[in-house]
Amino acid sequence: MASTTPTRPDLGPDPQRRGLAARVSLGRVFAPVPSEFLLIASTALLLTGFGLVMILSATSATSEQPYEAVIKQGVFAMLGIPLMFLASRLPVSFWKKAAWPALIGATLFQLLVFTPLGVTNDGNRNWINIAGLQAQPAEFLKLSLALWLGFILYRKRTLLANWRHVFIPAIPIALAVMGTVIAGKDLGTVLILVLILFGALFFSGVKLRIFILPVALVGSLVAYFAIASPDRMRRYLSFLNDDCLSDYYGDCYQPLHGIWGLAGGGVFGLGLGNSKEKYSWLPAAANDYIFAIVGEELGLVGCIVVLILFALFAVGAFHVVRKTDDTFIRITAGAITIWIVGQALLNVGVVLRLLPVFGVPLPFMSQGGTSLVSVLIASGVLLSFARTLPARRRIPARG
Repeated sequence: MASTTPTRPDLGPDPQRRGLAARVSLGRVFAPVPSEFLLIASTALLLTGFGLVMILSATSATSEQPYEAVIKQGVFAMLGIPLMFLASRLPVSFWKKAAWPALIGATLFQLLVFTPLGVTNDGNRNWINIAGLQAQPAEFLKLSLALWLGFILYRKRTLLANWRHVFIPAIPIALAVMGTVIAGKDLGTVLILVLILFGALFFSGVKLRIFILPVALVGSLVAYFAIASPDRMRRYLSFLNDDCLSDYYGDCYQPLHGIWGLAGGGVFGLGLGNSKEKYSWLPAAANDYIFAIVGEELGLVGCIVVLILFALFAVGAFHVVRKTDDTFIRITAGAITIWIVGQALLNVGVVLRLLPVFGVPLPFMSQGGTSLVSVLIASGVLLSFARTLPARRRIPARG
């Protein structure tokens, strides 16, 4: 006789299965992450926090509202950090699909600087002002160009032995993107975009003889735009002046005060908040020259801590590049890492007066909300890639 046990449709799914599904869902959220993920995330957060402290110190001396600058930067940090972890949860397929829309959107955003929204600062027209909020659209071009180059070179990975496939469409479109920035006379940002282009080509595995062609082409164009402006050329060559004191009130003013700030800090620094250069002596103390304030207040020890944090960030990112089997991840992660670490080295080199004044901020630390959000989202992309790394195989214990 067939069973006539009544069913209870009103009870819904089996409670035991529902509990199992909940445990599986929570297990995915709290699943162990690779060590590269932890290294990149922790260094990005530490550098951001370190930067907020130094911005507060650098701006408190001259600002009528001492906390205004750090509050603004803190708002962008509170926006960028959740975006970083949100980006870390997105699959690699999303970043591949987003490559073209991201580049087109970032380029259109950059073109707003040539509208009435554009703002000119120190001869560069690379900012926009919307409802009192100033932003630098070129910062988002860096991430979008890295994603786009990674996707294009990934799609052509079997054809890169032919120089035509290396050049088209990567080089023309990359040059067009750089053109929207150079039109605003911001050569410093263009140099970072060039680093991203070269980094993507290098990690794509392009042969050296083919790699030389785009390097020579882009390098020649950058050199031309540098030489074409006598004012820019004079400023770039000022760091070679052996007698910089003779031009104290000219192009050497800012580099000299940056060096004096570093030298004044000694090994252990004058103490947090005790900088002398920030009292209107050092221009851009909270921006491009914040590393000089770190050296003056926290000394050589503080500078070494900053450099170690960037080195650990680079180690985590390059481990992603080395361990992945996905060509797209290798190229894009390599380009992003070259961008962030390379920009940090350029900034430090400028402060040490080893390089001309390019006007590039120190990633994570310099004042500037657009720059901070951009590098935090880029770090989120690296974290997304780190999640795809194969888990280490456990060696069973012998007993």
